[in-house]
Amino acid sequence: MRRPKPISPRIHGVLDYTTSAAVAVAPRAMNFPRPARLLFESLAAGYTGLSTTTDYPLSLKRLVPFKAHGATELAIAAVLPIMPYALGFADHRAARNLCFGLTALTLVVAALTDWDGVERGNAAMRG
Repeated sequence: MRRPKPISPRIHGVLDYTTSAAVAVAPRAMNFPRPARLLFESLAAGYTGLSTTTDYPLSLKRLVPFKAHGATELAIAAVLPIMPYALGFADHRAARNLCFGLTALTLVVAALTDWDGVERGNAAMRG
């Protein structure tokens, strides 16, 4: 049997909510230009909405399968590095680097997350 990865669904949820809060606060704290502020505020709202509806321990309503949640995060990570250029804020170092940092964080967390943890937990509760 394969050993589970170190980030459980519960810890993944904690990371999601913490990241959402940081992404929501950063644009105003670091005086981001309007396009970057709108991107990060939208991203924070989207991540929070996804997190509250994901099938994992910290959600409010378990509608989105955990693996679909992960696929959504990876899709966002795929486009995030081009957003500073597409939205015209590539010259704002902090905003640009937050896009790159979030991409890196997402990829590392995805690689270390136990995506089967929810299914194992549900099976344990059933039987």
